[in-house]
Amino acid sequence: MTLIAVALVGVAFAFAWSMGAHYTGACMGMPYAAGTIRLWPALALMAVLTLVGATFLSHGVLATVGHGIVGAPRIGPGAALAIVASAFALTTLFNVLRVPSSTIQILVFAAAGVGSALGLPIRWDTIGRLVVLWAIAPLATLILGFVFTHVLDRLRWFQDRGERIAPVAYALVAVGGVASLAMGANDVANATAVFLTTHLFSVFAAALVGGLGLALGVLTWGKPLLERVAFDVVKMDLTMATAAQGVQAIVVLAAVGFGYFTSMNQALIGAMAGAGLARGRDTVQWPVVKGILKGWLVGPAAGLVIGYIAALAVGAIGG
Repeated sequence: MTLIAVALVGVAFAFAWSMGAHYTGACMGMPYAAGTIRLWPALALMAVLTLVGATFLSHGVLATVGHGIVGAPRIGPGAALAIVASAFALTTLFNVLRVPSSTIQILVFAAAGVGSALGLPIRWDTIGRLVVLWAIAPLATLILGFVFTHVLDRLRWFQDRGERIAPVAYALVAVGGVASLAMGANDVANATAVFLTTHLFSVFAAALVGGLGLALGVLTWGKPLLERVAFDVVKMDLTMATAAQGVQAIVVLAAVGFGYFTSMNQALIGAMAGAGLARGRDTVQWPVVKGILKGWLVGPAAGLVIGYIAALAVGAIGG
């Protein structure tokens, strides 16, 4: 393995670590916000289930990312390093700023930027389908979050009546666990699909290495984004939290089932906004939501530009 290939493995693992931290709020934010699970049990449960989802459920998404964005049958480790390093840098910046973004969108547009700089064929049809999915998913989760909150209210399962509250609390934790499983399946490809395009690892090895990085990120740097999503976006009650996390898990797993990937954060924020609107406009912290929306717009554009620049910097080495 060449030196640049070793660097690629290291940066890809670091990117997975950064993503694990980035998505704690998207996966366990609602159970934590509702007080149904404490901080460290939430992070530990998420880490385990994320590793399982990445290792065993991500292979279809890995194939889409590994072979569906850049049209070349193989890219050099230098180009792959430019893609992953660009996405890693931006994701880590958003972590420091405590702004939930979409690492999927950052990664895809970083790959497009690198490919454009190096003259590689870009599968814009695949990117177009992903963009349509990314546009639909938050709107769908907003509507479903609104509907599910009203449905659960009518069922009256979530009133604090002694013995009724415990099963519901456990159900919310279970939904957060499903979201964690979905995150591993949905997002590990962002970091390690380049192992397939460079022919460094098999699909299973790429999934396992990425899953370990995700789990480590959850445990070592997951607290800030968990608290940001849990407490700063929408004032949540148990019904709203269950509706939002459940809707997110359904939408993301549906996308994964078709071999596509969508944003965990965008799906959850949309569902939280819908649940908040079901309770009244004042429950949504609109200044925070506007800041998150700006991050969603900046992330892909920045990924494209930084990927292009990074490719020019390393193209002579391994492009």
